[in-house]
Amino acid sequence: MIASVDKTGHGSIDFNEFLELLVTKMSERDSKEDVRKAFRQFDHQGTGKISFDNLKRVARELGENMTDEELLEMINKADLDGDGEVNEDEFLRIMTYKHSFKADSLVNK
Repeated sequence: MIASVDKTGHGSIDFNEFLELLVTKMSERDSKEDVRKAFRQFDHQGTGKISFDNLKRVARELGENMTDEELLEMINKADLDGDGEVNEDEFLRIMTYKHSFKADSLVNK
């Protein structure tokens, strides 16, 4: 599974590759319950939202050294209601959007 997105061939994945893998797996399963499970991995406090701190924690756990600006940009691209956090509906929209979504677009624009 990791080898399918490991562009460097080092046997590990960076955060962009993790997002790509997550999007791919979620779109394969197309199950709202699976997406909700993934959401809960970010929202470990059960607030119903992924905050900047939640995203930063997950990035750090994955060994990613992303800047605060990069993380905020990811939140802002997913945040449709403008509250500065990603709710479950916004997360579901991102994770199940199959036609033109690229995980890269969360980070690289």
